[in-house]
Amino acid sequence: MSPKAPREDFSDDEIEVGPPKDYAAGFGGVYHSMEPAILDMGLPRTVRLMTKINQKDGFDCMSCAWPDPSHRKIAEFCENGGKAVTWEATPLKVSRKFFKENSVISMLDKTEYWLGQQGRITEPMFKDEGSDHYVPVSWDRAFQIVADELNALDHPNEASFYTSGRASNEAAFLYQLFARAYGTNNLPDCSNMCHESTGTAMTYSVGIGKSTVSYNDFLESDLIIIMGQNPGTNHPRMLTALEDAKKNGAKIIAVNPLPEAGLIGYKDPQTVRGYIGKPLQIADQFMQVRLGGDMALLQAVSKRVLEAEAKNPGRVLDHDFIERYCDGFEEFAEHIQTIDERNVEQATGLATAEIDEFAKRYLESNRVIICWAMGITQHRQGVDTIKEIINLLLLRGNIGKPGAGASPIRGHSNVQGDRTMGVWEQMPDSFLDALGKEFNFDPPRDHGVDAVHGIRALADGKIKVWVGLGGNLLGAISDSNLAEEAMRKTTLSVQLSTKLNRSHVVTGKKALILPVLGRTEVDQQLSGPQYITVEDSVCAVHASHGQIEPIADTVRSEVAIIGGIAHATLGDSLGIDWLGMVDNYDVIRDHISRVVPGCDNYNEKTRRRDGFVLPNPPRDERRFETETGKARITVNTAEPVDCPPGRLLLQTLRSHDQFNTTIYSLNDRYRGIKKGRYVIFVHPDDLAELGLSDGQTVDIFSEWPDQPDRVLRGFRIVSYPTARGCAAAYFPEANVLVPLDSTAIGSNTPVSKAVVIRLEPSSTPAGVGRPVTV
Repeated sequence: MSPKAPREDFSDDEIEVGPPKDYAAGFGGVYHSMEPAILDMGLPRTVRLMTKINQKDGFDCMSCAWPDPSHRKIAEFCENGGKAVTWEATPLKVSRKFFKENSVISMLDKTEYWLGQQGRITEPMFKDEGSDHYVPVSWDRAFQIVADELNALDHPNEASFYTSGRASNEAAFLYQLFARAYGTNNLPDCSNMCHESTGTAMTYSVGIGKSTVSYNDFLESDLIIIMGQNPGTNHPRMLTALEDAKKNGAKIIAVNPLPEAGLIGYKDPQTVRGYIGKPLQIADQFMQVRLGGDMALLQAVSKRVLEAEAKNPGRVLDHDFIERYCDGFEEFAEHIQTIDERNVEQATGLATAEIDEFAKRYLESNRVIICWAMGITQHRQGVDTIKEIINLLLLRGNIGKPGAGASPIRGHSNVQGDRTMGVWEQMPDSFLDALGKEFNFDPPRDHGVDAVHGIRALADGKIKVWVGLGGNLLGAISDSNLAEEAMRKTTLSVQLSTKLNRSHVVTGKKALILPVLGRTEVDQQLSGPQYITVEDSVCAVHASHGQIEPIADTVRSEVAIIGGIAHATLGDSLGIDWLGMVDNYDVIRDHISRVVPGCDNYNEKTRRRDGFVLPNPPRDERRFETETGKARITVNTAEPVDCPPGRLLLQTLRSHDQFNTTIYSLNDRYRGIKKGRYVIFVHPDDLAELGLSDGQTVDIFSEWPDQPDRVLRGFRIVSYPTARGCAAAYFPEANVLVPLDSTAIGSNTPVSKAVVIRLEPSSTPAGVGRPVTV
C-alpha cells in the first residue's frame, strides 16, 4: 500500500450541524474506527494490530488508561483506540522535502489537525538559531546539541523536563533519574493539567492519590456515580463495564453539564443487540449541574444522609467504620448542617426533588463507586470538591470493600505510571532517599516547577532549556498566547515525538525534534526485543509488546533517546551506566524494583501474563497513610462561581474524534458536528436572553480581573441543551481563553471548566478562529 498524500488544512465554511446522538458505539463505532484504519494502513496491517490491542501478548492502547478485564474479547478496543493506533501506525512519513518546503513560520498558521496528518517523523531534525527551517542531523549530533546547551547553563534549575502520560514506566524512570542526576526537580507533566487536583485531595483524605477500586468492583457495585466525565468519547471501553454492572443490578447517576451520548445509551458493537436492538439506558438519573456546582451538590447529598441518620439513629451511617478508620466527623457534621438549600439550588441549577432522588439512591445502596475526571478537577475548588466525594463515600464505609470506592478515571494511558516512577516536581524524601542510595548520588531536594509555574519561569527567563518527553505542552496548557511567547525565549526546545504538533512550530531559538518509536512498533536493542510496562487507572501494571517493524530504522525508543542524552550530558561522572540500561530494559526494571514502592521483583511480576497490581492500602486493608493515620472527613466551604449578568461560564472539552490535543477528524459525531471545530455550544434560552441566535457568528471574549480580554474570533453558535448559563467549546482552540493565573486552589491545575466569557456579534468570517488579546 502506498501512503496517502498529506491532507490539506480545513475551513469551517461548510460546517454541518445536526441533532446530537442519544447513544454511543453500535455499528457507527465499528465503521468509524475501521474505515480510516483500512484506508490508511491496509487490511493486513489493520488486522494484525487490531487483534493485538490490549491483549495479554499484545500492546497497551495509547488512547486511555481504562483497565483491562481478566477475560479479553478478540476485539478489546474502542472506536477511539482504533483511531489512535491508525494515527500512530500510519505508513505516511514526513520527508526531508516537507521540511525544506515548509518553514517554521509558514506552519504557525496550520492547525493541530493539519500538522498531525502529515505523517510520522523519521529522523532527528534541528532548527538552528537564526534559521527558519528544520534540517536533518545525526543522532550523535542531536545528543551533543542537547548536552552542550544543558552543560552551558548556570544552574540545573534553568532546565525543565516535561513528560506526557504516553511514556512507558521504563522511560519515565530513566527520565526522572537523568533530571535529578543533572541536578533539578523541574519535572512538570501532563497530570499537572488534569488530575493533579485528584492526587492533592485524595492524598490528604485517604493517603493515596489513586483509585481505590479494581475492575471487578464495577461488576459488584449497587450504585455508580459518574461526575464530570464523558466515557462515550474519552473512555469508551468503560461502557462495557457499565453495561455489565447494570446487568448485575447496579444503578447509575450521571452528573454533567452536558447530556453526553455515552451517558444516555449504549450499543455494544460486539453483540447482535448492538446492531439491531435498542440502546441500553446507561444513566438512571441525569443531574444536569451548572459548572462549578458539583461541590454544593455533594454537600447537599451528605446533608440528607445525616438527616436520614437523625431520623433512624444507627441505621444509616457506618458508625463502626467511622469510629475505627476516620477522623473529623463531628466537625464535618456540624458544618454540613449550615448548608443553605437556596444557595445549593443557585449553585447547581438543580431542583430539590432531583437532589432528594440522588440522596435516596445513595442511601438505598450498600456499595457505591464515584467516578470523576476533568469535569471535576479543572475547577477553582476542584481539590475541595474531590474531598467532598471522599466525605460522601466515607459516611457509609464505601472505601475498602467490594463494589465500592473512589475511582478517578485517567485519560492518558500511563500518566499514573509516570507519577509512580517519580515524574513529579514534589517527590517525597523517601523516594529521593531510595533513588540516591541506588545510584550513589544526592538528588536535589527543593521542589521544581509544575506545568503552570514552568510557563511562568519561561516567561521570566528563568528556564532556558525545555525538553518534552512526548505530548504537546503548548497545545494543552492554558493561556496559549502567553505560553507560546514564553517558549520562544528559551535557548533550546526539544521534543521527543512521533508526529508534528504545535510544540514543534513554536520553538526556542534552537529546536530539536527527536523521533520516537510508537507503542505498536518492535523495540529492538542490543540484548534483543524489549517490552515496556504501563500502569492503568486501577493500579494494575502490565507489559506491552510492539508488534510491527518500526516505520524507519532511524527512529529510536524513548529509553534510547533519554539514555543517549544523559550519556552525552553527564558521561560517567556519577558512575551511572546510561547505555547499559538502554541495551537491556531489565536493568532499568531491576533498579525500579529497589527504588519504587510496591515494585519489588519488578522483572518477574511484569513477565506474568496478567501483570500485577500495586499495593493500595485503603482498598486492600482499609489502612490510611495520612498524617493522622486515619481517613480524613474534611470541612470545606463552597464558594460560588461569580458570573456577572450577560456573561456565561465556558468549559473546554474534546470532540469525539480527538485524543487530548490530537485531532483525528473534523467531526464530533455524538454532538452532531461535522466538518469543523470553531463552534460554541450555548443553551437556546441563554441565546434568547443575550439577543443571539443559532448559527450566528460571534467573537468569544474571556474576562479576568486587571488583565486585557482574551478573544477568539469567528466562532459559530450551536444551540445546544447545555446547563443554563453555561457554554462549551473545543480545546486546544479555546485554551487561549483560559488565564494562566486561573488555577485550582491547592493543585495549581488550570481552571478550564469555568471561564467567564461574553459573546459579541462578529465581523470575522465564520471559521477563522483566530486567537488574539485585546
